[in-house]
Order: sequence, then structure tokens, then C-alpha cells
Amino acid sequence: MDDQLDKDELTYESVSSPDLDPLFDPGSVAVVGASPDSFYSGNLVENLLAYGFEGTLYPVNPGRDEVWGRQCYDDIADIPDAVDLAVVSVPREYAVDVVASAGERGVPVALVLTAGFSEADETGAELEAELAVTAEEAGIRVVGPNCIGVMASEGATLTSTCSRNPQPGGIGLVSQSGALAFTTFFERAADNDVHFSHIVSTGNEVDLTAADHVAYLAEQDDVDVVCTYIEGVEEPERFLRVAEAAVRAGTPVLTVKIGSSELSEAATLSHTGSLTGDDDAWKAAFDQTGIERVPDIPDLLARASAHTAYAEPDGDSVCVASTSGGLASLLADMAAERDLSLPEIEGETERRLLDIEELLTYGGFNNPADIRGYGAHALPEIASAVLDDDSFDAYVFAIGLPGVDERAETIAEDLEQIASEADDPVYVLWTGRKEPDDPTETPPYARLRESIPVYEDPSRCMDAVMSTADFVTARDRLADRYSRDKLAPDARGPITDLPEDGQVLTWTESESLLDAYDIPAVETHLVTTADAAASAAEEVGFPAVVKIDSPALPHRTEAGAVQLDIGSTDAARKAYEEVIDAASTVVDVEEIEGVLVQPMVDDGVEAIAGIAPDDVFGSLVSVGPGGVLVEALDETATLVPPFSRADARTAVEDTALAALLQDRREGPAPGIEPFIDFLVHVGDLAAGTDDVAELDLNPVVVTAEGPVAVDALVRTDP
Repeated sequence: MDDQLDKDELTYESVSSPDLDPLFDPGSVAVVGASPDSFYSGNLVENLLAYGFEGTLYPVNPGRDEVWGRQCYDDIADIPDAVDLAVVSVPREYAVDVVASAGERGVPVALVLTAGFSEADETGAELEAELAVTAEEAGIRVVGPNCIGVMASEGATLTSTCSRNPQPGGIGLVSQSGALAFTTFFERAADNDVHFSHIVSTGNEVDLTAADHVAYLAEQDDVDVVCTYIEGVEEPERFLRVAEAAVRAGTPVLTVKIGSSELSEAATLSHTGSLTGDDDAWKAAFDQTGIERVPDIPDLLARASAHTAYAEPDGDSVCVASTSGGLASLLADMAAERDLSLPEIEGETERRLLDIEELLTYGGFNNPADIRGYGAHALPEIASAVLDDDSFDAYVFAIGLPGVDERAETIAEDLEQIASEADDPVYVLWTGRKEPDDPTETPPYARLRESIPVYEDPSRCMDAVMSTADFVTARDRLADRYSRDKLAPDARGPITDLPEDGQVLTWTESESLLDAYDIPAVETHLVTTADAAASAAEEVGFPAVVKIDSPALPHRTEAGAVQLDIGSTDAARKAYEEVIDAASTVVDVEEIEGVLVQPMVDDGVEAIAGIAPDDVFGSLVSVGPGGVLVEALDETATLVPPFSRADARTAVEDTALAALLQDRREGPAPGIEPFIDFLVHVGDLAAGTDDVAELDLNPVVVTAEGPVAVDALVRTDP
């Protein structure tokens, strides 16, 4: 548990979610701009009526008296009864007024299909800003604009691009691409008997955001897993808190995230900025909050289907039985790549398998077990043997045989019964021929797919197994950590006496900032004469370090303005003059604050820790081996503030720094825990103030007495 905290301290408050029942399951819908001649509003109404809407439809169009056998109203204000949802499909110049009228009418939600806003031109951007203000003033929630629509399998289908009647399912989808939501996610899933409970295209998110929809869906009883397709997030911290709350409460969140955060160009000043890759921020954010990132749409559907079909596994131990030895070997490699455990098949389980004559096995069984093609005739007996073994948490039956012949009928029936009776998840991988000779015939594997997922690709099958196991791990890990809202430090306000406009701080200013966040720094004296340098060196002890202090010269080593291993007062005087001379060749004398004298800390492990600006999350914290090892190892980990001690520990353990701290060849190892504390304080600084754009602590020397920063480069926010 993080810091061995009491469980009561770890309780969290669920994030607020909007009431979107009127959006997904409205009792009455007003379609403003309704016309059979319009692709968007016309097809939307056709789908709404064809796919089981049992509420009341109110067409609104001043140019018509009647459509779809219903009275057509001139204005939404003319509708005599209450309206739950207003669908807006009018030219963009009228959309703001329509939303205002709907709000004044007391409509709780508007679904704005109209395009041509910020995605189009400057006029559209101005209209979108006006729409946002109008919606807030009118007290109406808005989905869109530039939105393809929404769907709820047990509610209403409100989109022009849904080609078939949605079937009940357990997947909630939040997509920032409308076309992908209904023409790719929905269609591909339906072709494979994978179904959604809800789909929402978020459009331009002038009001309701992806985070709002995730928060709502995670609270619905018919949603087993929330899937998101994300291009960019306006409120990244809220999105992370919403997703974290969902995972904590038992709802997996899977994400296809395209693009990546781009570091500000100003980050090139420090090592920290140059070491953080474009996509590191999102990876860190997802890892810290339990979100599972998925590479593509088919893989998202494969994993999501597992979360809807199976109970959570008790662990990551998997038993694989394959009719093909080659497929068994492939699955073994894939399990290892995904950190899935394959315990040995032994003892009573192995004996029972050896007694099955159809297996024609000599010697013993490995895991994966090669049951050969003959084993398909004995699937119930094989399953009985392995399912009784408590060594396994999940099972994969890999069938490398045709999926359409008479034998396939028996295999499908056996697998359906095995899966239905098993206490643990049973995954079916069927890689054989899938198309029957008679195109009107439903093949056995397809009928089986109506009951449980049937995977055709080995990698997607093993990804699905991994996904269910990883979710349990993520949920349990979060349960022992503070939630993000509790991690956020109290804002300390602007740090006074710091220069503005993106300036680099002096050592005195940097030391004051570090001290405010309990970040220890090495004892340092600022001197302005050679004699003072000698006295300071004698006070800190020999050997000492002498280096220039000048915000205009942030990389003093490259200018020769640093002298190490100073062993006497005379050497300190000489070093003072030499670093002043070296710095004076690069910067004006007026830009030199003085000379810093420090004890030489060389009996420890060097680390790097720092803060870099990020366009999405504001700031990132990086950590890894420091000093000369920064370039030599090129190995750092990234964290998104705020983060817990457990997050910090995971980041350190992802680099070679952990081994250096715990297994030092020369002298006693300082251990990892004191540096974890140090890193958390750096995170508190990053999360607690907006005044610092960049911080580079390199090196941080970790000794038996604890870590200390011996150098600091700090740049304020421009």
C-alpha cells in the first residue's frame, strides 16, 4: 500500500457526472430542421423510428406542415408538451438561436449535428464561442456541434449513419470521430456479434466533453467496459480523474489515442526537456490512472468483448490447449510477451490428460498443451481435467481446424458448454477456414460467437486475455493509492520574488524555491571575492567545488566555468579567478551573480530529476540515472503530476537507476526509498505552482545520508 496508509485515508469521492438520461433514453425528441430531403436529419429520423423508439417525435421545420405523418412545428417553443432532447440540424447561422430557444423552453440537452464551426473557419469559431456562452446562460447541456449522433441499444438511436438495428451489448463507446464511431466501430463490431450499450460522437465538445461521457457511462449498470477514441483532450486532468474513478469502481477504460503531446520548444534548455519523448506523457498518464491504451480499433473490440463476456480472472496464470503444436509454440511466445504466466501442467491434471486415449500423447504435457487434432474429439474430457486445476486463472482453447465442417459442429457445441459451465474465463481461438460452401449457411463458429467471443487472430486472443488480467492488476493497484484529487498539493500561489518572462533563476532564487517544496540541496555559499571563496571552501570542507552563478550561463560546464576537486584554500582562490575569467569570455560581467562554493559530493549514486513543460498536461516530471549516465544510458521515465509514491517508485524501477540505488558495486547502496521521497517533492512542485516552466536537477547525488541536488537549472514561466 502507498506509504502504508490506512484504508480510510484512501477512500475517494466519485467524480461528478452529468445527467445524460435525456440524451440516451429520451421520452420525447424535437428534431429542429427535420426534413425527409436532408441526409442528416432525414436519415436520423428514419433510424429513430425504425430502431424501436417508443417516445414522442416532434418535427420542427417552418417550411413544412407535416412530415412522417406528424405535425411539423414552426419553432421548438410551439411544442405543447415537455421535450427531453432537441436535435439541431440547421444551417450554422441559426444553430445558436435554436439552442437558446431550447434552453428557454426547458429542454435539458441539445444534440447539435450542424457542422461548420471551429473546424471550418474563423466565423465558425466565433459562432462556437457564442454557442458555448448561450448554452451556459440558457442552462442547457450541448453535445457537439459537428456531431454525428448518439445511440443507446436500450434507448434511442439518433444518428444518420447507423445501418442496422443496434443489439444490446455491454460496451460504452465515446468517440471524438463521428464517422469512425458508427461506420467503423459499430459496423465491424456488429459483423462479429460484438455489441454496444451506448455510442456517442462528441463532436467539437463546446460543452459536454469526452470526460463527461466517460463519467456517465461508467455509472450505468449495462456498461461493462468504456472504450474511447481520443484525438485530443481539452481538460486532461478531469479526463484522467474520471477514468481513474471508473477503474477504481470496477469499470475498465480502454483507449485508442491517436497523436501525441508535443513538448514546448522552450524545453530544449534542459536535459529533462530533451529526454522526454512526444508520447511519453500519455503513456505515463494512462499507466498512473489504470487506463489501458490499445493500438487499433480491431484490438479494442477484441479486448472489450472479453470484458463483457467474462468475469474478472483471479490472476494471470493461463492454461492453453491447442490442436496444433506450431500454434501452441506461437501462443507460448505471445504469453511471455504479455507477461502472462503459463504454469506447468503436472500432478493429477497431467495424469488425467495422459489417460485420454484420443490425445495419443507420449511422455507428458507442457503448457501450452499440444492436444493435436485428435484432441478436438475429447474437448469435454480435456476441459474437465484442466478446469479442475486451481493453478490456472483462465483458459485458451486454440482450434486450428476448419470451422465449417461436420466436426466443427461438435467442436462448437462442446466449447459452448465448456465455457458456460466453467468457473473461470474460457477463451476460444479458432484459426481454421471460416467460409462455408453454402453462403446461406451459418457456420458453427458463427453460432458459437453468439454466446462467447470467438477470436480468429492469435495475437488478439492473447491481448484479450492480457487485458482482463491487467485490469484486475490496475484496479487493485489503484485501491492502495491516493486518488488524483487527493494527491494534488495545496496551491501555494505565485512564488514571490521570482523573475518573470521565462528567465533562468540564480542559485539563491533556485535554492529558495527548492526549500519551499522540501527538496534538499547541497550546502552552498555564494561569494564575490577570491578570499571569500577560500574561506567558504574551508568551511564546507575539502575537496570542494567552485562554479560560476549566472542565469545567462545555464550550462556552465561547457564554458569551463566549473572547477572540481579543490583541495586547499589557495586552490580555491585560483579556481575563483579562473571560473570568473572563463565566464567573462561568454557573458557580460554584469550578468555574473558571483561564484558558488560547495562540498564535492562524490560518494553516491547520481540521478536526474526535473520538470519539463508539456502542451497537454502543463508539466511533466522525468527521472533516471544522472551525471554522465544521462547520455550514456539514455534512459528516463516520465510522470504526470500529481503522482503518488507508488507511481514514483514504478517510474524509478523502470530505469537503471533502481539497480544503481539498490545494488551499488562500490560502497553501501543508499536504497531507493529516500530518493522516492525526493521525487515526490519534485512532483509537488510541478503540480503546486504555475510559475516554474522548467526545472533540471542534474545531478542529484544519492548518498547514505539521503539525496541532495548539487546543481539546479530553473526557468520561470514565460
